[in-house]
This record gives sequence, structure tokens and C-alpha cells, in this order.
Amino acid sequence: MGIRGRIRRDSKHRVLRAGESMRADGKYQFKYHIAGKPHFVYSWKLEPTDKLPAGKKPCLSLRELEKQIGYDLESQLDPMKRNITVNELVERYLSTKTGAKHSTVANYNFVKNILKKEEFSEAKIADVKTSDAKLFLIKMQSDGKGYSTVKSVRGVLRPAFQMAVDDDILNKNPFEFQLAGVVVNDSHTRTAITREQMRQFLKFVHDDNCYCKYYEVVYILFHTGMRISEFCGLTLKDIDLKNRIVNIDHQLQRTSDMQYVIESTKTNAGTRKLPITEEVVKCFQAIIEDREPQQREKMIDGYAGFLFYDKDNNPLVAMHWEHRFNHMVQRYNDIYRIQIPNITPHVCRHTYCSNMAKSGMNPKTLQYLMGHSDIGVTLNTYTHLGLEDAEDELKRMEDLNNARNELDKNSRRNLITQKMFRVI
Repeated sequence: MGIRGRIRRDSKHRVLRAGESMRADGKYQFKYHIAGKPHFVYSWKLEPTDKLPAGKKPCLSLRELEKQIGYDLESQLDPMKRNITVNELVERYLSTKTGAKHSTVANYNFVKNILKKEEFSEAKIADVKTSDAKLFLIKMQSDGKGYSTVKSVRGVLRPAFQMAVDDDILNKNPFEFQLAGVVVNDSHTRTAITREQMRQFLKFVHDDNCYCKYYEVVYILFHTGMRISEFCGLTLKDIDLKNRIVNIDHQLQRTSDMQYVIESTKTNAGTRKLPITEEVVKCFQAIIEDREPQQREKMIDGYAGFLFYDKDNNPLVAMHWEHRFNHMVQRYNDIYRIQIPNITPHVCRHTYCSNMAKSGMNPKTLQYLMGHSDIGVTLNTYTHLGLEDAEDELKRMEDLNNARNELDKNSRRNLITQKMFRVI
């Protein structure tokens, strides 16, 4: 998503129009020009309905004064630029997004291709009202576009129109509204599987003649919470088996035109040193020992020594593992009567996060291990815990309190016994 432009607001969080500002003493100010010279009007109220501050003389609101002086706000705006289309505005905005990651550029192109097919993209930006913006997003969802697609499109249009506001081309951003109140979030959240489902799936992979070769990878993803792109980017230098640490400071991606690239982690918080258990160490050890030496190591942006390669000597990427997980789940469900839900590398990550939360891990520690930049993303996992988890936690606390009480009783008995011996 693009970076949202700065919006000026008053102390009541109301959006101020072009030329309006609020001074340090609380008085509102409107600046306009006549023959190139600046002029000002002032008021203690922004709107006519505002209450007058105590001790201040009655006065017209700033918005009333703006109308009274007959100043046309639109006269400040560039009439030529106001005639550009939505599509032209988006192109202009995206041209400023230099240095974006390949995945971000792919998302921008995805949005551009969608907009080009929409009549809305040919509208003049000066003619787009808030209701037009809302109706466009509603139409997209009615046409069958998913919530995530609508969100992506709005994620480009909102900052693009904000750029037009910041450039004094428009007075107001028509996309400055909450998405939740306009379109329905019908996306399916990828939920964690239970511990029992995880154990059953791992046992199946371990025992299956065809898929047993992927067991270590599945185990690692379930017990580290790594993003699949981070796992694919790991090289031999990133894995310190002696100190049981995996260094994560990059990820491997493949672009739409089949180019392999190394990118930084998803966020700054994604760069981390991940401590691993002894079992995970054994899995990495097995992968490294079984790793087929390459006649000529493929170098990707200065990185070599990846854990897995395809038949063309290219390192495996997320798509390869997603396909393999799909095949494993399908085979499991073909064999067993009790089906398991779809398991993807990301479900493994979410399951790890959920299991750590259920184990009582400190949220800040879990945030670091997951590489979340926002603690809210981590805390959201805790909100998924249900009645059974609450009962287990209550039982654990009860057992802990009982153990403490028993310890206190024993301490008191020992103290009494010591005093008796002293008396004797």
C-alpha cells in the first residue's frame, strides 16, 4: 500500500480545507490571495454550530467568513490538472513510488490492470465525489471482486487522491472513509489447525513413502513460524546449528516474469535471529546432509548455498512448497475418513503462533519470533483462543496457586518445628 498523505486537522480532528489552519491560541485562520498578495480572516469557530470559547465576543464562523468574502476555493486549484482522469492520477502517483519491492510493484500492476477495465478510471478527478468513490468499490464487489482485491484497489486510490490534495489540485480526498462501512469483508481467514491435527499430519508425512522426504521442512515450518519466503531464502551460512540460531535477514522471491530476486524481510521487524529447538536442529541437519551438491551454485543477488533446488538448478520458491502442501493434504484426505482442513506454509506459521500463545508465551517475545512489526497482529492471535483454552489456562493457574499454598504450608510447618527444637 502507498503511504497516506498528511491531512491537516483541528483539535476536534476535523479535516481542514486548503487555506484553513488553526493557530496555537485556538483561533482559526483562512488565507487567500488577491493580486498575488496574501489576505487573512480569523474566527474562534470553524462551523456555525461550534460553541464560542468562554470570554470571546460573538463572531461569524470561519466557513461563513469564507462565503462572505466571496472567495472561491476552487480558484486556488490548477484547472488543467483537475481535468486529468483517475487513471492518469494513478499513473502519476505510482511514478513516485521508486525503490518498491518486486512484490509491491506486482501489486501496483495488478491494481492498474483492474482499473483500466473500469469506466471509473476515465472519470475526471475533479468530478469524483465521496459517494462516487463508495459506489465504485461497491460495484467492484458486486461484480465478483474479492474483499482483498477491493482493499488493494482502494489502497492505491486513496493515497493517489491524497497526493492531488497535497498538490492543491483537489480540496478533498473522496476516498477518505472507512472501508468496513462500505464493502463486506467476506475474506476467509487462514486459521491455525489444532495440535492434534498438526501431530496427525506430521505423522502422515513422516510415514508416507512419497512425501516423507518433505517431513523435515513441514516440521521446521510448524515449529519456527518462518514465512515461507524466508525459509526459501535461507542459505547454509544462515544456519548456525552449534548455537541453535537461524539468521533471517532476507527472503527469496520470484517475479511474474520468472526472475529470482533477493529482497529484504517483509518489515524491519522481520529481520531477526531465531532460536531453534534441538528437534529443529536435527531437521536442518538432515536437510543439509541430504542436500545434493550443485555442480555450479546458482547465485541470486550475491546469495548462494540455498537448501533446495529444482531440476534447472534454481532454488525452490514459495509456489513450489504451496503445491507440495496441497498434494500432501489431498493425499491425506483421500486416505483418512476424518478430513483435515487445507494446510499451507502460512497455516503452519499461524499454527506456530497460536501454539505459542496457548502455551502462555509473552506477547512481546512472540512478536519478535514472528517478525511482526505491529504488536496488534500478534495480539490478534490471542483473541482466537476459545473456551477450551480458557479452561486450560484457568486449570493451570489453579494448579499453580495450589502448589504455592502447599509450599506455604510446608514452610510454616518447618518454621514451627524449628521453634519447637529451639525450646527443647
